[in-house]
Amino acid sequence: MSEQITPPRKTLYLQLADEMAEAISTGVLRVGEKMPSIRKLSGQRQLSLSTVMEAYRELEDRGLIEARPQSGFYVRQRLSFATPELTTPPKNPSHVFIDPLLTPSAVNRTNKEIRVDFGMAILSPKLFPNAQIQRMLSQITRQFPDLVADYGEPQGDLELRRQISRRSLIWGGKVEADEIIITQGGIEALNLCLRAVTQPGDVVAIESPAYFGLLQILESFKLKALEIPTHAKTGISIEALELATRNGEVKACVLLPNFANPLGSLMPDENKQKLVQLLEERNIPLIEDDIYGEFCYQGDRPIPAKAFDKTGNVMLMSSFTKIVAPGFRIGWVVAGKWQKQIEQLKFINTYSTPSLLQRAMARFLETGGYDHHLRRLRKSCAEQVNHAVNAIQRYFPADTRLNVPQGGYILWVELNSRIDTITLLQDALAEGISFTPGSLFSPSNSYRNCLRICCVEEWTTRHEKAIARLGELARKQLGAPESVPLAAH
Repeated sequence: MSEQITPPRKTLYLQLADEMAEAISTGVLRVGEKMPSIRKLSGQRQLSLSTVMEAYRELEDRGLIEARPQSGFYVRQRLSFATPELTTPPKNPSHVFIDPLLTPSAVNRTNKEIRVDFGMAILSPKLFPNAQIQRMLSQITRQFPDLVADYGEPQGDLELRRQISRRSLIWGGKVEADEIIITQGGIEALNLCLRAVTQPGDVVAIESPAYFGLLQILESFKLKALEIPTHAKTGISIEALELATRNGEVKACVLLPNFANPLGSLMPDENKQKLVQLLEERNIPLIEDDIYGEFCYQGDRPIPAKAFDKTGNVMLMSSFTKIVAPGFRIGWVVAGKWQKQIEQLKFINTYSTPSLLQRAMARFLETGGYDHHLRRLRKSCAEQVNHAVNAIQRYFPADTRLNVPQGGYILWVELNSRIDTITLLQDALAEGISFTPGSLFSPSNSYRNCLRICCVEEWTTRHEKAIARLGELARKQLGAPESVPLAAH
């Protein structure tokens, strides 16, 4: 029998604030339009004046409305930075070296006084369904006590693979349970896919900028990276990829079409189809990392490129680590034509993933807990990103470029070319603030004027002040007055 999970009840003022925020985002309440008076809204909704006032204060904090003296509240004109343009990385493949001292985990280890962490792409523990997962574990342990002593199958728990198979129907996939291999998180899935289709010295096409964890894997495998021009809105340039793959040098392609890390880009479906067709024609395997695909803010989750795959040339991988239970380290891959190779590599690498954890995850999916959690998580991420966007636009220099994503919880910020974000990081760390400098996302040491901001916690005045201080430190490098938020004019 499915377990009924009751969501925590929101306070009245937050319910009202969320409703008004939705009206603003959908255009029911337009920019510059006067909000209903506090007294009028109180009477209409039969709420106290203080409740309505608290809701309006919440909307002010989110940057959605503003108070005008002697007039009331109005829908705020959102400041708008330009979007970063198509990147222009080097045209030749390069060996990869990532400075281990600049990774977020290393920064956190060596700087114990970090008060605001924008560097780690790990959501706050408060956002995960910890209590529900603990109940699932207890139930599974009582029902199947022998699982504690079970190595499990290398391919993974059948119940979990069935649940993943059913979820593929959401995006029109026809993925059978037997096509799925369970892994130790997304990192192992990515490792196995690359090992199956490359050898040391091979060239792998990647987005530019690209997730530094992928670059570290390429470095460890002695693979060369070919950076492909990428746009912050639409993802990798298909035209540039077509040119780059003409000579047969590229042996594999690794992409995040849905809410890429760090750009936050979302590839249009038409481009996904062209991508799959191009790589299939040239016999270049596509390793598709869909780890952020479920993090869409509104509407249906975007389909993966795998939906257009007819020959098994796409290896689709994802994970429950970012979205449900980081401590479980459960990922998976649909390996296509490389199924047997990856099964063998999984057997050699870690043999299996813990059966007990897999079965608990399967139960969480089966009972509807996952979908309920997903709705709340998407909303929380959207709110956190919205707060960060508003703060960046309020406090950063006016020539800043910023992509506002449609999903995920990561922001890519491009500053004036005279700013060095490694120097900026050093200055920020001295004040207890961390982020990830842009050069970490490129084997060619590009994007030194860029930074990644991760919106992983509930927004507070502490985060607002940290963004304000980053803006001041950026202006300091430009020789501008620190105390004047240029973007506010």
